[in-house]
Amino acid sequence: MILSIICFILVLGVTVLVHEFGHFLFAKLSNTYVYEFSIGMGKKLWSIKSKKNKETEYCLRLIPIGGYVRLAGEEVEDDDKIPKDRKLWSKTFWQRFLIMFAGAGFNFIFAFVVLFGVGLIFGSVSTSPVIGEVVADYPIAEAGITTGSKILKVNGTTVKNWDSVFWILEQEKGEGITFEIKDTTGEVKSYTIIPKEVEENGEVVYKFGMSVQKTKQYGIVASWNYACSKMESLFTTMFKVFGSLFTGSISVSELSGPVGIYSIVDEQAKQGIDSLLYLVAFLSINVGFINLLPFPAFDGGRILFLIIEKIKGSPVNPKVENTIHNIGFCLLIILMLYVTFNDVLRLFS
Repeated sequence: MILSIICFILVLGVTVLVHEFGHFLFAKLSNTYVYEFSIGMGKKLWSIKSKKNKETEYCLRLIPIGGYVRLAGEEVEDDDKIPKDRKLWSKTFWQRFLIMFAGAGFNFIFAFVVLFGVGLIFGSVSTSPVIGEVVADYPIAEAGITTGSKILKVNGTTVKNWDSVFWILEQEKGEGITFEIKDTTGEVKSYTIIPKEVEENGEVVYKFGMSVQKTKQYGIVASWNYACSKMESLFTTMFKVFGSLFTGSISVSELSGPVGIYSIVDEQAKQGIDSLLYLVAFLSINVGFINLLPFPAFDGGRILFLIIEKIKGSPVNPKVENTIHNIGFCLLIILMLYVTFNDVLRLFS
């Protein structure tokens, strides 16, 4: 348990550190005054002031979830001690845009580097939807589909990777699925297959009886291709998830908060360092993607107000903008409490 908690803190801590460092770096590059660079939330455990100019305070806080960079000029109440040209609102449109976007941007870059490193060190598993093992007495084997066959389409949708395949299968639980398959001879055939109901741990799951081909490739080119493919796949999945949340095909109750993430970290850590690193990349993309959503209190919400300012030619009333962000933040806290409550229920179910 202690090891799992340490892994959890490191995974979330590194993801947040990368995000906040993006904001911090571009704030410094634009000569914006930075009051505080903080990792974690709640009570201050440790802090140190910048020795060079006694400007920025670097803090480590009690709760290892979240973090922030506090800049001069982003609050309604302005600090008269700070020169105007060092305040956020005095910067150009592109300087402010880059400061706000850099957090997510660094998350994406970090995720790519991690995935590239995983491929380089542990080998790159092809993301192409090629079938590995075929299990006897299951629908795939009974249909005559063999190891090495490639899935081209699922229910008429072209699939380029396993994530796309699994997404469709997850949405169509228990239903007949039409696969377009290219076998090892190059022949293309269409199969309509109904998954087999299997009871596992008291729950009914649906299985087709096939596994992912796990042949590994090594080298810089293979690792680069693997990282590019996984980044594309993860971004596509994120868009699908949020689209499904809005259409209602995925319930908010299915989302995971810190408790759910802890459970996932625990499972991935048991499977090995490569699985844990993949989770780090996955979470980093999630953090970056979510922060770019045009919702109040997110970076994307602040970027939206910046774009509105650019279009109308004058700033939005700071008090109005801050009120909207505060309301958005309260709604996020409520959502976090709801998601965490569901995570706890799942732990004991």
